[in-house]
Amino acid sequence: MNRSVRRRAKVSPIAWAIAPALLLFIVFFVLPFGVMATLSLLTGNPVSNPNVTFTLRHYVRLLDSDLYIDALVATLRIGLITSALSLVIGYPLAHWMARMRSQLGHALLLVAVIASMLTDIVVRSFAWMTLLADRGVINTTLAALGIIGKPLPLMYNEFGVIVGLVHIYVPFMVLTLIGVIGRIDLALEEAARNLGANRLRTFLEVTLPLSMPGILAGSLLVFALAISAYVTPVLIGGNNVLTLPMLIYQQVSASFNPSFAGALGVVLLAVSLVLVLAYNAILARLAGAGDLA
Repeated sequence: MNRSVRRRAKVSPIAWAIAPALLLFIVFFVLPFGVMATLSLLTGNPVSNPNVTFTLRHYVRLLDSDLYIDALVATLRIGLITSALSLVIGYPLAHWMARMRSQLGHALLLVAVIASMLTDIVVRSFAWMTLLADRGVINTTLAALGIIGKPLPLMYNEFGVIVGLVHIYVPFMVLTLIGVIGRIDLALEEAARNLGANRLRTFLEVTLPLSMPGILAGSLLVFALAISAYVTPVLIGGNNVLTLPMLIYQQVSASFNPSFAGALGVVLLAVSLVLVLAYNAILARLAGAGDLA
């Protein structure tokens, strides 16, 4: 009897600590997703129409049209490319900041990274529009120098959208990687160097495998943010770049069809989860192979 009481006393503080986060997760994720998934299986809105029935026509409509399939592929492609470029750009910066000995320099770089996140996404998207437009800074400068004869197509395409998204989400990658790389024991890298490994081999066999958790977390965070982005694709991509978040917004605001919008959201989330699980499995296998080596 006393042992069971003690166990409850030990578990109770942990349960109370987890309860707020669990409640927020249920209220802001599970319930909205449940409502969205339910609407996607109904013929209409049960609030305004009590005679709704269950149906799969919204998913059939999605699969029968090339428009929605192409939008899904474009959304995932933009997310994957944005995540990859953010990792390529953010990893060296995060590694440099994590290994920086000067506390003042580290603080200044950290402030610079965080400061870019404080600027509104709309403002940053408009800034890129002034740079990438046909009469923007880049094309005007290149034309003045005689390098190009006509404006380069830098905007209203996936290239411009990816450039804007990478600029917006690189700080998220950097902040995620700094903490992981900073916790890697320098003694492990020094031991590898003492055993004859050069800097590149030390990085590939010691630093990179140990930083895999940060790479995984940062990549998934940027991927999730990129595939759900709406403002940047609308402003920089215009009507030439169609993503699922844009279609979902159109279905809700213009077509007043929340059921089909819910189906689009469910499919986007399901495909994204499959890619995330596959990516996680691949990185885990690579990390395990590195440990065995």
